[in-house]
Amino acid sequence: MNDTTALAEKPQGKITYTSTGADLEEFHRLYDRALTELRGRLGAAHQLLIGGKPVSSSKPPLLDLMPSDKSVVLGKFAQAAPTHVKAAIKAAREASAGWARTPWRERLKLMRRAAQIIRERKYELAAVMSLEVGKSRMEAMGEVEESADLIDYYSSRMEEENGYEKPMKPMAPGESAVSLLRPYGVFAVIAPFNFPFALSTGMTAGALIGGNSVIFKPSQDTPWTGVLLGECYVRAGLPAGVFNVLTGRSSVMGDELWRSPNVDGIAFTGSKDVGYKLLSEGALRGWPRPVIVEMGGKNAAVVTASADLDLAAEGVMRSAFGLQGQKCSACSRVYVDKKVEREFTEMLIEKTKKIKIGDPSDKDVFFGPVINEKAVRTFEAAVREASRGGGKILLGGQRMTVGALAKGFYVEPTIAKLPLKHKLNFRELFVPFVAINAVSDLDEAIAESNKSEYGLTAGIYAGKTEEIERFFDQVEAGVCYANRRGGATTGAWPGVNSFGGWKASGSTGKNGLGPYYVSQFMHEQSRLVAG
Repeated sequence: MNDTTALAEKPQGKITYTSTGADLEEFHRLYDRALTELRGRLGAAHQLLIGGKPVSSSKPPLLDLMPSDKSVVLGKFAQAAPTHVKAAIKAAREASAGWARTPWRERLKLMRRAAQIIRERKYELAAVMSLEVGKSRMEAMGEVEESADLIDYYSSRMEEENGYEKPMKPMAPGESAVSLLRPYGVFAVIAPFNFPFALSTGMTAGALIGGNSVIFKPSQDTPWTGVLLGECYVRAGLPAGVFNVLTGRSSVMGDELWRSPNVDGIAFTGSKDVGYKLLSEGALRGWPRPVIVEMGGKNAAVVTASADLDLAAEGVMRSAFGLQGQKCSACSRVYVDKKVEREFTEMLIEKTKKIKIGDPSDKDVFFGPVINEKAVRTFEAAVREASRGGGKILLGGQRMTVGALAKGFYVEPTIAKLPLKHKLNFRELFVPFVAINAVSDLDEAIAESNKSEYGLTAGIYAGKTEEIERFFDQVEAGVCYANRRGGATTGAWPGVNSFGGWKASGSTGKNGLGPYYVSQFMHEQSRLVAG
């Protein structure tokens, strides 16, 4: 892998998911330069990382296809077999004791070096995600910046808690007592495609800062990004075996990884079905072990009669169609007061019509392809089901097959009007499909929002403080927003908005990006010395 550190030669300030109005001329110049460099090395072969060494596989390679043009092979990635999984677990087990004994301040130095390397390579990393995931430039760069901030924030929390060591009150003269958190040992980290760098960094950094070694499995749709994260950790100086990367298909290696009695904990972000399986079958392996899962959402935005409707329409549009709706935090339901439903709907449609659609690596493109053919089929099925249940498609609803868009997995940003009881109001789709529902008042809006089994994010647009306070007090969601133009239900940031869900959206009640996350990767030991 060529080092593109020079691409960060002129810092442009931090790009977040909601950055607007900045002078981006130099940003786009450096982004274009990174894309040119990357396109010169497409199709390269990539190996596994086990015990600090590259490892090949005799299995046919996993072809990483570009979603904006499925004829382009981004890379050929070694597919891990069960034997590789066992070897990675063995390497992680052998490295875990040394890493756990490493003073936590020394661990933080290495992790902060990894954050710095991520920032130095940010144009390369962001450009890879534009090609591999279909992220717009702003979305991709925001994710890279978030990843580095995650490491720094979790490191600062470790410092603030003095390595999670606290003196306790002794019961007798001459005694000393202390409580401290210690690593479990080996964590399996299983990541999704949609935030392949930030979510992977967040989960792995939590485990590593806590003193655990890691076996990391990136999504089979985004192996390139996963390999690059491994490079950043290796270059930062993590000891061999502390971080291992297994690329390939979950169906081949998944059970071998999470079922192993030599894996002490699991961190997973993905579907509810897989998360429930890990919780029900993976938490007991000889004895209970931690299973930290985030499992998606069916996120609602509420628009009251007192709301600024232009603000609301902008926020819903950005949240529903950013990354083509493929966010667990995406706005997929809107409950609008009947008094303003028509005006709000018209505004939302007009703003959606102005979205620039195309190759997400191009400057100023907001909306790119969905990740694969399966996502296209999910979209088409949802469109058909909308009309069968008494709903109506107001905008979109088609696969895009004209010109260059025919080469990729492109579907239209879609707005539907649905009755409150429609099944699509309760099923997570993970495609660019948002449903508008008319309600009588705020009470009904909150009640309908809470009917979902999920409880990840939620947002409100209201001009009255008492409406916002009532919404926050009564809505069943782990992340809540009010009157955000940048995204009705999206846009969390480390140390600003902790991110995690209630109900079927999460397992621990302690959110990522927040002050309690790292402690989940450790267990408590109480020590008392007498005399």
